[in-house]
Amino acid sequence: MTIEVLSSLITAKDGIYIDGTTGSGGHSEAILKELSGRGRLICLDRDPEAIKISGERLKTPENNITFVKANFADLDSVLKDLDIVRVNGILLDLGMSSYQLDLSGRGFSFNRDERLDMRMDRDEGMTAEEIINTYPAKDIEAILKNFGEEKRARQISRLIENERGKRPIKTTLQLADLIRSITPPSRHPWTKDPSTRTFQALRIAVNREAESLDRFLKIAPFLLEKGGRLVFLTYHSLEDRPVKQAMADWERTCVCPRDIPECVCGKKPLFKKLNKRMIKPQAQEIDANPRARSAILRAAERI
Repeated sequence: MTIEVLSSLITAKDGIYIDGTTGSGGHSEAILKELSGRGRLICLDRDPEAIKISGERLKTPENNITFVKANFADLDSVLKDLDIVRVNGILLDLGMSSYQLDLSGRGFSFNRDERLDMRMDRDEGMTAEEIINTYPAKDIEAILKNFGEEKRARQISRLIENERGKRPIKTTLQLADLIRSITPPSRHPWTKDPSTRTFQALRIAVNREAESLDRFLKIAPFLLEKGGRLVFLTYHSLEDRPVKQAMADWERTCVCPRDIPECVCGKKPLFKKLNKRMIKPQAQEIDANPRARSAILRAAERI
């Protein structure tokens, strides 16, 4: 959805923009092409390999691009370190990059046999393998429910507990095949793999993605210039729901109880949504990139 992202994000060609989830640099490259030599792009990613790949791709003669290994939840600290008060636009693409899924070797995909790591940054936190093999079954069940909305969370967590009692669960295919073993075959070729929600839940838990998004939504309004744009690409309801709710809260004015005759809270709207409804990818884009099929774009302007 590059065209939609750019039209929603860019308001000043000489402004300062943030790509908060740079990945392999696809959106960053497109943003750079829209900026003048005086414009500036700051690229963040938690994954040091992503920063290295995009850094090698996107060198410019104007030297107007900066790469920072950081979580977008810490954008306020990053801007402070760069002596920047406010920016003209922020993009957060909350999906996984093709590099991370296909080439990182960290177990994000159930389509190849890799160690169950799932960390964006290998220097931080527990791996998915450690969670699967050490957490109590009730805690695994909670992860699958809360971060994967998996209806069979209890059944899968007990299956994991039983299997790891025989041998450690170390690889993606071990875990995926275990879940597939209790799933009746589907007659429909478009049905999602039965391990999709489990892998999503583990990735979110390992990288504390929900906490990062929650913190970002609290700080983002105060990092944008008046007229600055905030653009999100989300791919499932656990990402889209808090973004949608935050935008509604940002647009809201008075929050006083209805029985109070006059406003005393003084709340003013922070943003206006750019589109009444979410934007979805066109059919031709889905044909060219099936991973884009679940993408949702939401954008708002600071007022």
